[in-house]
Amino acid sequence: MRTLVDGFREMVHLIGDTFRLWWKNLLPMTTWWLAGFVGFTVCAQGAIWLAKHLHSSLGTGLFAVGVLLQITASVGMIRTCAMSLYRWRDAASNEAEETSDPTQRGLLELLAVTLLPLVAVWSAWGFFDEQVSQLSATFLVQNGMQAGSSFFKLGNHNWHGYLPALAVLLVLRRVFQAIDDRWPSRPVKFAQVWAEAFFVLLTFVITPFAISQGKEWFKDRSFWYWSLDWWDGLKDFFDNIHIPIPAGIEFLWGFFWESLWPLFKLGVAEPLTWLAITTVVFGHRVLSSGGVLRGTRLERRLGAHAEQQQAPQRGRLVGLTYKAPDLLLAGVREKFYPAINAFRLLVRVGPVFLGVVCLVYTFWLLGNDWAFVVFQRLLGIHGQHWGLMNHEIANLIQSLLFEPLRIALLAAAFDLCISVGTERRAEAAAIAEAKAPPAVKEPAPANA
Repeated sequence: MRTLVDGFREMVHLIGDTFRLWWKNLLPMTTWWLAGFVGFTVCAQGAIWLAKHLHSSLGTGLFAVGVLLQITASVGMIRTCAMSLYRWRDAASNEAEETSDPTQRGLLELLAVTLLPLVAVWSAWGFFDEQVSQLSATFLVQNGMQAGSSFFKLGNHNWHGYLPALAVLLVLRRVFQAIDDRWPSRPVKFAQVWAEAFFVLLTFVITPFAISQGKEWFKDRSFWYWSLDWWDGLKDFFDNIHIPIPAGIEFLWGFFWESLWPLFKLGVAEPLTWLAITTVVFGHRVLSSGGVLRGTRLERRLGAHAEQQQAPQRGRLVGLTYKAPDLLLAGVREKFYPAINAFRLLVRVGPVFLGVVCLVYTFWLLGNDWAFVVFQRLLGIHGQHWGLMNHEIANLIQSLLFEPLRIALLAAAFDLCISVGTERRAEAAAIAEAKAPPAVKEPAPANA
């Protein structure tokens, strides 16, 4: 019963703090969001113009700039809420706590830490797919439905044309890294992260088409030691003996993939991932040091700070082969360490608080979807040529109201997370002190 009461109390506090932050910072957060929206719209229109003039590769790069501007706006919105968080302000002023002040850090510094994980978050939870769909729909409306009128010409093995751009971006990031190592500069470091973000965005665009082509290539080949029909044969064998084990595996996998995974993705994984990104923006001190991973299982799993062992002597060619991945992608994985380790803070506050955050975030998702339907109904139907425009206007109004509300929810959740974590540590210390055996006083030595 106490768990339910605590959860309900924290949920009431979280909802109240969310609306307080949203109303108090509505103007600056709306300004940030509009700046990102205008930047994306201008870049999308420029990309469409370049594609019309047979410069689709440059248009893809300009579209990526627009997406990164929206991600930058998200970081700015989270940073805006910092001055209104009263629990967090007390924690940031305490040297014993693990939180630092993001307002004391420059925006370029925050972006250098958060940009690449945010690109991965946008790609993993469908935000990037929405921008691609919006660009493709606008391009089709302006250019018609004739063959070859799509913006991203990736089908029929056309995705190979984006491979040179990926190679150029890898070379650029290595050049920026070499310049920063020789002459340290924050703008150069940010340009390096910007190039890495371009690389990740393009990779997410072409990967599904590359996988599809790989599957088609494999299906067209036959190997004497492998058959693509082995699963059907296995199913027939078990059906004949009336033990449908493979069919049961297919049923369980379909139930997980179609029912459980969407619920887990929307209700648990997405809010906790965004809360981890918010934690990184707020500059968790323990996450910014390299000593977090030292000696942990995560260090051994990810290969960070590998133990210095005497490696056997290798030839020059073999040595270059071992160094090839680091020549291209060195420094990329380290940028994900703060976001990964941010989950340490979330795990420490306990499942009750995390369940409250996920539940309130689900309320936001439902309100966001229903608001879109309501705005579409209020706009009404104005003819067959207004379909896309009605959709874009309703989406603009909905995002203008609910995106700042989502950022306020994440900031309020982080603020309450700091408070709950402090309470949990105090309770644990009190319980440990109560369970500790009382100290036995030694008798004083007798005076001679």
